[in-house]
Formats: sequence, structure tokens, C-alpha cells
Amino acid sequence: MDMETRQFKIDGMTCAACVRRVENAIKDVSGVSSASVNLATEKAQVAYEPGQTKEAAIIHAVAAAGYGLAPVDENSDPDLDAAKKEKERKQEYLRLIISIGFAIPLVFVAMAEMVGISLPAFINPGQSPGTFALVQLMLTLPIVLAGFHFYTRGFPALFKGHPNMDSLIAIGTTAAITYSAVNTVLIFTGRTEYVMNLYYETAGVIIALIKVGKYMETVSKGRTSGAIKELMGLAPKTAIVVRNGKEAVIPIEDVAVGDELIVRPGEKIAVDGTVTDGHTSVDESMLTGESIPVEKNQGDTVTGASINQNGTIRYRADKVGKDTALARIIQLVEEAQGSKAPIARMADIISSYFVPVVIGIALVSAGAWLIGGAGVTFSLKIFIAVLVIACPCALGLATPTAIMVGTGRGASLGVLIKGGQPLETAGRIHTIVLDKTGTITEGKPRVTDIKALNGFEESDILQLAASAEKGSEHSLGAAVVAESEKLKLAFLPATGFSAVPGRGITVTVDQKDLMFGNLAFMKENQVMDADLPEADVLSGQGKTVMYLAMDQKLAGIIAVADVVKPDSAAAIARLQKMGLKTVMLTGDNELTAQAIAKQVNIDQVVSQVMPGDKADQVKQLQADGTRVAMVGDGINDAPALAQADLGFAIGSGTDVAMESAGIVLMQNSLAGVVTAIDLSRATLRNIKQNLFWAFFYNCAGIPLAAGLFHLFGGPTLNPMFAAGAMALSSVSVVTNALRLKNFKPTLEPGVPAQSIEPATKETPMKTLIKIDGMSCMHCAKSVTDRLNALEGITSTKVNLEQKQAVVESKQPVDKDLVTRTITDAGYTVTGFEAPPE
Repeated sequence: MDMETRQFKIDGMTCAACVRRVENAIKDVSGVSSASVNLATEKAQVAYEPGQTKEAAIIHAVAAAGYGLAPVDENSDPDLDAAKKEKERKQEYLRLIISIGFAIPLVFVAMAEMVGISLPAFINPGQSPGTFALVQLMLTLPIVLAGFHFYTRGFPALFKGHPNMDSLIAIGTTAAITYSAVNTVLIFTGRTEYVMNLYYETAGVIIALIKVGKYMETVSKGRTSGAIKELMGLAPKTAIVVRNGKEAVIPIEDVAVGDELIVRPGEKIAVDGTVTDGHTSVDESMLTGESIPVEKNQGDTVTGASINQNGTIRYRADKVGKDTALARIIQLVEEAQGSKAPIARMADIISSYFVPVVIGIALVSAGAWLIGGAGVTFSLKIFIAVLVIACPCALGLATPTAIMVGTGRGASLGVLIKGGQPLETAGRIHTIVLDKTGTITEGKPRVTDIKALNGFEESDILQLAASAEKGSEHSLGAAVVAESEKLKLAFLPATGFSAVPGRGITVTVDQKDLMFGNLAFMKENQVMDADLPEADVLSGQGKTVMYLAMDQKLAGIIAVADVVKPDSAAAIARLQKMGLKTVMLTGDNELTAQAIAKQVNIDQVVSQVMPGDKADQVKQLQADGTRVAMVGDGINDAPALAQADLGFAIGSGTDVAMESAGIVLMQNSLAGVVTAIDLSRATLRNIKQNLFWAFFYNCAGIPLAAGLFHLFGGPTLNPMFAAGAMALSSVSVVTNALRLKNFKPTLEPGVPAQSIEPATKETPMKTLIKIDGMSCMHCAKSVTDRLNALEGITSTKVNLEQKQAVVESKQPVDKDLVTRTITDAGYTVTGFEAPPE
């Protein structure tokens, strides 16, 4: 039966122990095949068989475990979701302010006499012990209410046998408050000697400090999801559509497949489509990381959210809404950030046992000190300090935050990593298998050599051959025609076209009888009886040689080949430098394969492989335990991509290849493979750092909190300091993960920087616009607002006295559009100038 994968939002998780508990609760539901819970995103991805279970059963199972679960609405408005999160952040901030606001006077009242500050008589512990105790209790209650969720979540989890971080805080603070409350009652009964045995401030400060840490953690976690926000912000809000011969601006949601759209210079392309009229260049760097603008002509595809630069085009909407490339990218990144790397499961498993063990250590430590004669007060301090210092929230954040930031950074570099598994695997690969056509090479033949013979010129040979092939659909002929068009050679009139399959063509061009084909064709027509030395050299280089004869006389030869991409050799060299073995897998003949391999200096060549056998070749490489990655772009690569430990799909490839791969390279370049592996290794290092410090912190902190060092005359750990340290540990883990936002790909000499890293921000262009009709600040504001609303214009400064405006833009402004905009506002444009320096 088909599996269905759904994403759910989880409420109430605080640490890695919660993650483990929720995962186990979901997996125990019949029909669920897998569940991945992410503490940083507070989401779960669940795969289940709809015929065996329902969403309601999953929700009920999680509720029974003490947490809230709700399906994520795929059609929800991102702005509403952002508003909800902002509301939650403000509520958390209010609780933080309440807890700090009452904790400060609480600490002052409790500690003033100890540091030599005299309190007023009505709350002085010596003169009014009852009031002294009661004031502390009253100051503690609002703090407890601000952190009441620690108790509503912590105690139920404890009673169900699955204690979590909240359980530790709830037990520790409840013990301090209960002990202090009992002593308060004793004080009111006349036992004033208990006035110095109050620990309200310990409970209050613990809650306040943990609230500080949680708030800082929330803010930091918000920054980790910045990649999603940036991607969503790329989408334009409106589109210009042509209906019934008239232009209209409509919301992007109203664009339908088949609509004819217009985009002018500086504007964003609304949806994915095909150019029907016009010529332009498009900046696709925000999607691919490739900063060089891409030329677009009639018949070429354009991608939504890319920026049209210097020409007005019309295009047909092919994909809208969730089907666009941008929507798919956002979905991939969201799924990746919600996924879990294998290394994360170790932390989850340890944390699930860690909390019960900590409670045991706290009880044993406190009991041992009590039996040893240390007294109730000292034993209580030990008990609380152990519980607080060992909260494993940092462990739960160590991996997911690094994955969130790493996958987000990858997306900004044009590398789409589909989850924690491929992200981790990429850093542990031993061998890279590369498809040849379209991966190492450009994937389409190009003219590489022209040799003129018997008095002809090279331009004559190309012009005649291109004129002969103009009506042909053969890929080699198309390469000749493309080269002629590139050099702007005129096509001569051709008649009598006739093709001989597997041999060549005959045609009359400019009243001359031509033959254009392979050596066998020339021999059959008695043009030549043996090959030429020049042709042998070209063939030895893996090129296809075609011969041109005019009136039964050999005129020249043209060599065509699928050429290596400019940065393939440098990228392969970099992979080898990283310690990876490189293998080229191709269906081409041995001669061509070796010629390409020589150009890029690849380690191993496997040629003449049938499409169906590529996966078997990958399996052979894996036989000795080698971890193998496959890079490909075609349908015939899909089985090999799936067989490999990790698949890389070149972004220009087919949808089938992209679905079969774990990592999608939006650039049509092997530089993306280098970037992905570098990023994976950097993320793995970050995760290991986070896990090390989280484990080290807990392991080192527990003996100190338990009073082990105090046995030998050393210090003990005050519970308040334990709370502060615990809060800072979570913040430090998230902050360390955020360093991945600064990851930069390795730039190898010979690899163009733009093939790896998006372009840096360009200096804005300035244009001075002369405007008549402005007379007041209202006019200035109207002109400013209208101009700033245009795509590409980043700022506008209006000078009423000089009756002009200076605009800054990323590209040259569309003067017609600007004039039309200002005229519609009721003013007159009198000219455009370059502003004075």
C-alpha cells in the first residue's frame, strides 16, 4: 500500500528526552513506518499507511504521552504563521519580564543582610522574621506563574515514567519552595531560627534564568530558519497578465497555467514559463547561486522569482503555485530542516535514559550528604543543583540547529540538500562516480575544429556545411548550424536535400553540389580512398570528424565534440585533493571516454556501459564497503543515483534524476559537488562540537553539583549558578550552529568564483529624473512612494527646490515605465540625467 508522509506541529517539547518520547509514541501506532521529530523546528515528519491508521490515532498517541500534535496546514499563509510566532515570542518576552522583574527584588530581600545591607524594620529578618518570609513568598508566586508550564509539563511526564527537562526544573524548584514554605509556617509559630533557611530566591532565580535562556534560544532559533524566510521573500506579489489584448496587474495567486504574462526590465518573473516573444538576460542567482545572467530567447524557459534585466519579454505560464521551482525549493529546504541525521539519534537515545539517571544521582547525592551529617539545608542545595545543571536541552538542540543552518546555507549557494541523512553522508563519501554527458561535459556537441583543404577558407567550409545542414535535424548538423550563427555567417540557398542514414547528406548549395558526412560516405562516393592524418589526430581526441566535398572534390573537415565544461577539471582536482577517488561512468566508446578523462585527469574510466548497467557498476564499487556518491543528470542515471549511498542531480537534468537524488545542484556545474561536500563536512564538525560540549558540560557539571569536590575541600555549585550555566549552554549550542551561515565554498584556482558563490552586492546605479509639477511635501511623498514601488528601485530622494528625484537601482531604470508612473501620479517628467558625483 502507498505510504503517506505528513508533517505535524508539536507543542510542549523542551529537550532531547521529549524528542525520543514523542518519536516512540508515534512509532508505536500501528501502520506508522517512520517518524522523525525535530526539536529546533518543533515538527515531526511521519510516514504511515492511511489504510491502517488515521491522523487522529497519531494525535491521540502523542497526547497520551503528554504533548500536543496538530497537522501542518500546507496551504497556510506564511505571513499568518510568522504573525503567530511573533505573538508567541511576545508572550514569552512578557513572562521573561515578569520573572526577572520579581526575581531582582526577591534576591535583594533574601541576600541584602548577608552582604551588609540593612533592610527596613518591617522586613528585617531580625525584627520582623514573619514578614521577611512572607514577602519572599509573595515575590516568588508571580515568578512561579510565569514559569507554570514547567510544572504542567514536567510533573505529568514524571508520573508517566518519562521525565524530561521540565521535570527536573519542576522537582528542583518545588523542593526549594516546599522546604521554604514549611520553614515559613514554623517561623510564624515562633521558630524564628528557621529565618535563614529560606530558599525562595533559589527557586525564583532558577526559573528566571531559565526563562532568559529560553528566550535567547527562541530568538537564535528564529535566525536559524532565516533561509526559508529569504526564499519566501523572493516570490513576487503581483504579475502583469495579458487578457483580451489588455494588460492587467493581478495577484500572483490568480495566475493560471497558460496565461500570457509580460515582464519588463528590473521586474521579477512571476512564475515558471516559456518565452513567447522578446529577448533578454535573466539574473537567476537567487535560485542557482550562478551570478552570470542567462540569455533568454523565444522558446527558452524562465523561472519564477528570477530578475529580468534588460529586455521586455512575453512568456507563457507553465507552472504556478506549488508547482514552481521556487515552491519546490522551499518545500525541499523545509523537509530537510525538519529531518534528522543518523548522528542525532545517539543524542536522543542517551537523553531518554539521561533524565531518569540524573534524578537518581540527585536523590543519591542528597541522601548521602544527609546521612553523612551535612544537614537538610546543604543536602537540599545538592539535590536542586544536580537536577538543574543536568537539564539536557543543549543535547536536543545540538544536531537539528546545525542541520537547519547548514541546509539553509546550502540553498543560498544553489545546493539543495534533501535532509539530514544526505547531509551527513556527503561528508563520509569515499568515491565519486560521475556521468560524462551533461555532467563532466556540456551535454551537447559543439564545433571544435575546422580544417580547410585545396584552397578553401575555413569560413567558406563552415558557411557551406551550415547551409547544407540548415534543414537537418541531426544533432551534429545542429552543432554546425549553431557555430555558423554564432559567427553571424549568412546561409546560402540550398535545394535538393537528401539524407543517407548513417552516412551523411547530399545537397545543392549556391548551385554547387555538396556532400557532407563521414569517411565511409566519402569512400562510397569515390571522393577519397583513405583517411587524412589530421582527421586521425582529431579522432584520437574523441572528436567526431565530418567531411565536406564540393563537386566530388574534398574541401575540408569539421570536427564536433561534446566539450568539457570550463570548471570540470578544477572541480575534479579539488575532489581528489579532498581525498576522494573519482570515476567516470559513460556509455560512450573507449576512445572518446579516454580523451575526456585525459582532459579532466580523472582516476578511473568505465566506458561502454549500457544505461541499465550503471547501477550494477555502482554496486560493484560498493562491494568492499566503499561509500559511493553518484553524480548524474539524465533518466538513465536515476537507477544509479538510487543505488549509490548518495545521489547528486545536476540542476539542469530531468525531474526523474532530481527525485532520485539526495542532493540537487541548481547550478549546471560540478563545483556544486565540491560545495556540498565541503558544507557537509563543516556541518558534521559543527554537530560534533555541539555534542561534545553538551555532553562535556553535563558530565563535568554533575560531579561538581553533587558535591564530589567538596569532599576534598573544594567548592559546591550554587543552584542559581547551575541555572545560569544550563541556560547559557543551550544558547551557546545554537550560536555555534549559526556560524555555519558564514560558510564559504573553497575556491580552487581555475574555478570561476561565480560558479560556486553567488555574486556580491553590486554598487547601486543612480539616475536623476527631472520632474515638473511638484510643489509640496505631499507631492514629494507621492513621487517617492510611486518610484519605490517599482521593481529594481531601492531608494528615492526628492528635491523640491530643484524639482528632481535621484533613484538608486540594481539595473538601469526603464525610462518609459518611470515616465508612465510619474505621469499617472499627476506630474511631468522633463528628462533623465546622470547625477553629479
